[in-house]
Amino acid sequence: MVAGLAFIATAVATLFAEATFKRWRHGRRPHEAAWTVALALFALASAALATGVSTGWDRGVFRVFYLLGAVLNVPWLALGTVYLLGGERAGRRVRAVLVFLSGLAAGVLLTAPMSGRIVASPTIPVGKEVFGVFPRVLAGVGSGLGALVVFGGAAWSAVRFARAARGRAASPRPGGPPPGRMAAANALIALGTLVLSGGGTLQGVLGHDEAFTASLAAGIAVIYAGFLVAARPVAATDERYVTDLATLRTQAG
Repeated sequence: MVAGLAFIATAVATLFAEATFKRWRHGRRPHEAAWTVALALFALASAALATGVSTGWDRGVFRVFYLLGAVLNVPWLALGTVYLLGGERAGRRVRAVLVFLSGLAAGVLLTAPMSGRIVASPTIPVGKEVFGVFPRVLAGVGSGLGALVVFGGAAWSAVRFARAARGRAASPRPGGPPPGRMAAANALIALGTLVLSGGGTLQGVLGHDEAFTASLAAGIAVIYAGFLVAARPVAATDERYVTDLATLRTQAG
């Protein structure tokens, strides 16, 4: 079951990365480039997880899994949120810092001593039993702060779009999809982030590999669903909504 869930997470993340890459190639929007990097890291980490639980863990596979999955992928996902909500100037500054920290984390995780013994078994090793303080601090800060940015940005956007859908505020994205649909999309992204964040806690505290891999597969699937809702082409009824909104604004002006 654990291996199957890990393979599902890998497949979903790969499809998700392909979708964001295609959108980046079409529009060259920096937040989509950041998402593509994050999802590629997630897919590789899930592939390492699938390898470990299928054939047995070794030090190299666990280093890759911990670096890409526990340390790097969530901060890069959060960079996309920074670009969306903070603009390109803030995004470029955060990206420069993130590139430096990603290199630092790669150097640390690939050379850090591993005090615990990793046996060739399908049981997922726990970071606190294998690595020292610094790698675990990188994982805690990177995943924790990154998840907070992604969840906070998605939740805030969901509230703004929901208010716009009820007519209490202007749409944050005039001319785009209806606010109700965007509110639902951001709510799904926030929910998926919570599911992903809870998985590490379950595995670290309770030691349930099934719960951990299930949270990975479910979390990335829910976030992908949010992306698909937001990216869905505007239907005829939605086009009438956008046209009416533009007409009202023109008359108001």
